[in-house]
Amino acid sequence: MQIDGMFNSTVALLAKSIDMRAKNHNLIASNIANAETPNYIPKTLVFEQQLQDAFKNRKNGQLTPSAADARHIPFSSKIPGSAIQSVSGEVRETPTKTPGKDGNAVELEEEMSKMAENQIKYNASVQMLNKQLELLRSSIKGAL
Repeated sequence: MQIDGMFNSTVALLAKSIDMRAKNHNLIASNIANAETPNYIPKTLVFEQQLQDAFKNRKNGQLTPSAADARHIPFSSKIPGSAIQSVSGEVRETPTKTPGKDGNAVELEEEMSKMAENQIKYNASVQMLNKQLELLRSSIKGAL
Protein backbone atom coordinates (compact mmCIF):
# COMPACT_ATOMS: atom_id res chain seq x y z
CA MET A 1 0.00 0.00 0.00
CA GLN A 2 1.40 3.39 -1.00
CA ILE A 3 0.39 6.60 0.78
CA ASP A 4 2.06 9.19 -1.44
CA GLY A 5 -0.49 11.55 -2.88
CA MET A 6 -2.68 11.66 0.23
CA PHE A 7 -1.64 15.27 0.59
CA ASN A 8 -1.35 17.08 -2.70
CA SER A 9 1.21 19.71 -3.59
CA THR A 10 -1.23 22.48 -2.63
CA VAL A 11 -1.15 21.31 0.97
CA ALA A 12 2.66 21.11 0.85
CA LEU A 13 2.82 24.63 -0.63
CA LEU A 14 0.53 26.08 2.03
CA ALA A 15 2.37 24.32 4.85
CA LYS A 16 5.74 25.59 3.60
CA SER A 17 4.33 29.09 3.17
CA ILE A 18 3.12 29.07 6.78
CA ASP A 19 6.54 27.87 7.95
CA MET A 20 8.39 30.55 5.97
CA ARG A 21 6.02 33.31 7.13
CA ALA A 22 6.55 32.27 10.76
CA LYS A 23 10.32 32.52 10.27
CA ASN A 24 9.93 35.90 8.56
CA HIS A 25 7.76 37.08 11.46
CA ASN A 26 10.60 36.25 13.85
CA LEU A 27 13.07 38.25 11.76
CA ILE A 28 10.74 41.25 11.62
CA ALA A 29 10.15 41.04 15.38
CA SER A 30 13.93 40.96 15.85
CA ASN A 31 14.24 44.08 13.69
CA ILE A 32 11.66 45.88 15.81
CA ALA A 33 13.35 44.77 19.02
CA ASN A 34 16.66 46.15 17.75
CA ALA A 35 15.27 49.52 16.63
CA GLU A 36 17.54 51.26 19.14
CA THR A 37 20.63 49.06 18.70
CA PRO A 38 23.57 50.97 17.22
CA ASN A 39 24.73 49.78 13.77
CA TYR A 40 21.91 47.22 13.51
CA ILE A 41 20.82 46.39 9.97
CA PRO A 42 17.33 44.90 9.61
CA LYS A 43 16.87 41.52 7.95
CA THR A 44 14.08 39.84 6.03
CA LEU A 45 13.47 36.33 4.73
CA VAL A 46 13.14 36.16 0.95
CA PHE A 47 11.38 32.97 -0.09
CA GLU A 48 8.38 33.70 -2.30
CA GLN A 49 10.19 33.35 -5.64
CA GLN A 50 11.88 30.13 -4.46
CA LEU A 51 8.48 28.80 -3.42
CA GLN A 52 6.92 29.71 -6.77
CA ASP A 53 9.77 28.06 -8.66
CA ALA A 54 9.55 24.93 -6.50
CA PHE A 55 5.79 24.74 -7.08
CA LYS A 56 6.28 25.02 -10.84
CA ASN A 57 8.98 22.32 -10.74
CA ARG A 58 7.31 20.10 -8.13
CA LYS A 59 7.14 17.14 -10.52
CA ASN A 60 10.92 17.16 -10.83
CA GLY A 61 11.57 17.03 -7.09
CA GLN A 62 13.28 13.77 -6.26
CA LEU A 63 13.40 12.50 -2.73
CA THR A 64 14.19 8.93 -1.84
CA PRO A 65 13.24 8.28 1.76
CA SER A 66 14.81 5.37 3.52
CA ALA A 67 12.58 3.05 5.50
CA ALA A 68 13.76 2.23 8.99
CA ASP A 69 12.20 -1.19 8.76
CA ALA A 70 11.21 -3.36 5.78
CA ARG A 71 7.72 -3.76 7.26
CA HIS A 72 7.00 -0.01 7.04
CA ILE A 73 4.63 1.37 4.42
CA PRO A 74 6.59 1.90 1.19
CA PHE A 75 6.90 5.29 -0.46
CA SER A 76 7.43 5.90 -4.14
CA SER A 77 10.65 7.57 -5.23
CA LYS A 78 8.75 10.73 -6.16
CA ILE A 79 6.97 12.40 -3.31
CA PRO A 80 4.58 15.24 -4.19
CA GLY A 81 5.87 18.50 -2.82
CA SER A 82 9.44 17.34 -2.16
CA ALA A 83 10.78 20.26 -4.24
CA ILE A 84 8.56 22.55 -2.18
CA GLN A 85 9.87 21.14 1.09
CA SER A 86 13.44 21.90 0.05
CA VAL A 87 12.74 25.67 0.03
CA SER A 88 14.55 27.33 2.92
CA GLY A 89 14.52 30.99 1.91
CA GLU A 90 17.37 33.43 2.10
CA VAL A 91 17.98 35.93 4.91
CA ARG A 92 18.86 39.29 3.43
CA GLU A 93 19.84 42.53 5.05
CA THR A 94 17.44 45.35 4.18
CA PRO A 95 19.06 48.61 5.26
CA THR A 96 17.32 51.94 4.84
CA LYS A 97 18.72 54.59 2.55
CA THR A 98 19.29 56.95 5.47
CA PRO A 99 20.46 55.19 8.64
CA GLY A 100 20.34 57.07 11.92
CA LYS A 101 23.28 58.84 13.52
CA ASP A 102 24.08 55.68 15.47
CA GLY A 103 24.17 53.59 12.27
CA ASN A 104 20.86 51.87 13.01
CA ALA A 105 18.98 51.21 9.76
CA VAL A 106 15.62 50.15 11.22
CA GLU A 107 12.58 52.22 10.24
CA LEU A 108 9.97 51.25 12.79
CA GLU A 109 6.95 52.20 10.65
CA GLU A 110 8.23 50.15 7.73
CA GLU A 111 8.89 47.13 9.95
CA MET A 112 5.42 47.36 11.48
CA SER A 113 3.96 47.52 7.97
CA LYS A 114 5.96 44.44 6.94
CA MET A 115 4.78 42.62 10.05
CA ALA A 116 1.13 43.42 9.34
CA GLU A 117 1.44 42.29 5.71
CA ASN A 118 3.23 39.10 6.75
CA GLN A 119 0.54 38.39 9.37
CA ILE A 120 -2.26 38.84 6.83
CA LYS A 121 -0.57 36.45 4.38
CA TYR A 122 0.11 33.97 7.21
CA ASN A 123 -3.55 34.01 8.26
CA ALA A 124 -4.69 33.58 4.65
CA SER A 125 -2.39 30.56 4.23
CA VAL A 126 -3.71 29.02 7.46
CA GLN A 127 -7.31 29.51 6.33
CA MET A 128 -6.62 27.97 2.91
CA LEU A 129 -4.83 25.01 4.53
CA ASN A 130 -7.80 24.50 6.85
CA LYS A 131 -10.13 24.44 3.83
CA GLN A 132 -7.94 21.84 2.11
CA LEU A 133 -7.96 19.66 5.22
CA GLU A 134 -11.73 20.08 5.56
CA LEU A 135 -12.09 18.77 1.99
CA LEU A 136 -9.95 15.76 2.87
CA ARG A 137 -11.91 15.17 6.06
CA SER A 138 -15.18 15.41 4.13
CA SER A 139 -13.90 12.93 1.54
CA ILE A 140 -12.95 10.45 4.25
CA LYS A 141 -16.31 10.73 5.98
CA GLY A 142 -18.10 10.30 2.64
CA ALA A 143 -16.09 7.19 1.86
CA LEU A 144 -16.98 5.47 5.14
